[in-house]
Order: sequence, then structure tokens, then C-alpha cells
Amino acid sequence: MTRLTSHLYFWVLLAILIGGTIGAVSPDTGVALKPLGDGFIALVKMLISPIIFCTVVLGIAGAGDMKKVGRVGGKALLYFEVVSTFALVIGLIVANVLEPGAGFNADAATLDGAAVASYAKTAAGQTTTDFVLHIIPKTFLDAFTGSGDLLQVLFVAVLFGYAMTHMGKEGNVVHQVIETSSHVFFRMMNTLMKVAPLGAGGAMAFTIGRYGLDALRPLAALMGSFYLTCALFVLVVLGTIAWFTGFSIVRFIIYIKDELLTVLGTSSSESALVPLMQKLERLGCSKSVVGLVVPSGYSFNLDGTNIYLTMASLFVAQALNIDLTLKQELTILGVAMLTSKGASGVTGAGFITLAATLAVVPTIPVAGLALILGIDRFMSEARSLTNFVGNGVAAIVVSRWENELDMATLKRELGG
Repeated sequence: MTRLTSHLYFWVLLAILIGGTIGAVSPDTGVALKPLGDGFIALVKMLISPIIFCTVVLGIAGAGDMKKVGRVGGKALLYFEVVSTFALVIGLIVANVLEPGAGFNADAATLDGAAVASYAKTAAGQTTTDFVLHIIPKTFLDAFTGSGDLLQVLFVAVLFGYAMTHMGKEGNVVHQVIETSSHVFFRMMNTLMKVAPLGAGGAMAFTIGRYGLDALRPLAALMGSFYLTCALFVLVVLGTIAWFTGFSIVRFIIYIKDELLTVLGTSSSESALVPLMQKLERLGCSKSVVGLVVPSGYSFNLDGTNIYLTMASLFVAQALNIDLTLKQELTILGVAMLTSKGASGVTGAGFITLAATLAVVPTIPVAGLALILGIDRFMSEARSLTNFVGNGVAAIVVSRWENELDMATLKRELGG
């Protein structure tokens, strides 16, 4: 028992159970615990930007070759696009086979469009041009003090690392400062993770207290189908990729169980981003690959969000008794491939991206999102978990692709 209680995952799981119980028994108390979850996520996000900056700069300095940085980035984006497309197609197939919205018989005229108006408005403002320009911060410091978008930090870090590597000996002093700062930031993050149980428990208490278990019953078919699809995607698709790479997806999931429970409790994959990067390096992945792949994956490798986009779109259509043609379903698939890339750094990103997807397919009214608004919070946990595992696998795959994965270390750490 002493050995069990010494692990973080034990306390995080216990806190999630206690928080869920509090939210179910006393909803008002559960809602009042919301600051615990918000506070923990805010503390973690406070350190993510400087840690990503230091990791990427040191990774580029270690690589010593900008051609390698470009090569790693290209391989990562190619991998992201292929796997993301798989996720979208799987969501489409499962929704057609299981038909979770069939028999719902909702009336489009009675839907509360005002409930989703804010999401639709935010989605309308997300254009491809805006997304690209948003990557460039207004000032150097704005990348760290502005929206907290990881792509801005990544952009600045790549420029900084490139400049530093071309300074010769003069850049050694800067390199030493950044390396020492990196150790300090990582130590701060390790300290903050000790209060992860409080954050996870508070967030879960709020979720159950605010939305209630009763919200799950009428839409249980959609939730069940979505959770099942995410599980199959992780075990089958990512499992196959892992097998070809030379490791077991199940052993990898067990290895990152602490981080997965933190993500489960907070519904935010960012809450465990830094610990994931540390564990990936411990598995034998190179620092430079991890520093480039994981942050960019939080914008371009959203497997869980992709599954959600196609499944939720078809659910709304089925619930409103709208028969979609194959061409219309493929249109949803194509649009989702684009809209899913702009889902990072936005609160309620999955729902906003879904609104952006439906806005381009006029056959399905955006007001239909009101049908799933009540359970979106519960579905965000599965989205975050799937995204999180997917980014971990991506870093290992690209490291192996670059011949920068220590297979002996990987097998030893995973117990294989």
C-alpha cells in the first residue's frame, strides 16, 4: 500500500473519484471548486511557453543544422496529415454504422440557436489567413504574454535558435543561460505537478456539478460511440503504428498513466504537456525532435478532435432526420481537415471547430449543435486523451524516422 500511495497517479485518480462524488452529491459545492481546476491549469500554462522556448532552442543548437530542423518539421507534418485523415475517416465510418442519432427525431425549428451563437461567431472569425498570420506574434514578448499559442512560441524559438547557432563562440554564453534556465523551469514544473490531484479533483467536481449526470442519459449513444471509437483508434490505428515502430501501445499508455489521469481530470491535454516531453526524452527520443514535434502536434495532430468532428456532424444530421449524400459527407471530411488545424489555443476549441465545419455545410443547421452542447464537456475528456496519446506516439515515430531513437532505452523503459 505504501508503494501505491507514493505514485502520483494514485492521488490523481483518488481526487477524480472524490471530485466526481462531490459534484454528484452536492452540485453547488462541485461548481464552487472550479477555481482549483482553473488555478492548476493556469499555473501549468504559465510555464509551458518558456519551457517550450528553451527546449526548442537547445534542440536546434544540439542539431546544429537548420536543414535537419526543416526535415524533422516536414516529416512531422506529413505524419500528422496522414494520421489525422485516418481519424476523420474512422469517425465518419463509425457514425454511419452505429447511427447514434437515429431515432432522436429532433425538430430544427425548436432548437435554441442562441445557445451556440457565441461558438458560431468565434468560428466565423477563424479564416486560414488569420490562422497563418496569428503564428507571427506582434512583438517578441507577445509570444509569451499574449494568447499563449504554442505555434507563436515555436516560431520565435526556431528563429532564436537559428540565430544563436550562427553566432559561433559568442552564442555559447546565451546557450549556457538558456540551458540553466531550462533546468529551473523544469524543476518548477515538477513542483507544480505535485498539486495535480487538487486541480484534477476540482475540475471533475465542477464538471459533474455544473452539467450533472442526467445530461448524459439522452445522449448516451453518441458518447458511447465516441468513447468506443477513440479507444479503437488508439489501440488499433496507433497500436499498429507503434508495432511497426517497435513498441507496444499498451505499455506506452501504462508508462504515461500519471499524465493521462491529469488530462482526464482537467480535460486539457496541455496540463501534462511538459511531463510528457520529459518522459519521451527518457524513452530515448532526441531532445530536438521532441521539442519540435510535440508543440506543433498540439495544433496539427488532433486525432481525438478529428474523430469528434465527423461523428458529431453526422449525429446532428441523423438527429434532425437529414439524409446526407456521399458527396456531402466527403465535403464534411474535407472541410474538417482544414478547420481542425486551427483548433489550438482556443477555449472550447473542439466545439468551435465543429461550428466552423457545419457552417460550410448548409445542409446541417449550426443551431443543431445545441443538441450536444450539454455533453460536450464530457466528450472533451476523450478528445484530450486521444490527442495526448497521439502526440506521444508521433514524437516516437518521427524520432525513429530520423534514426534518433534509442531502441534499447525505449524497450528498457517500457519494460519490454
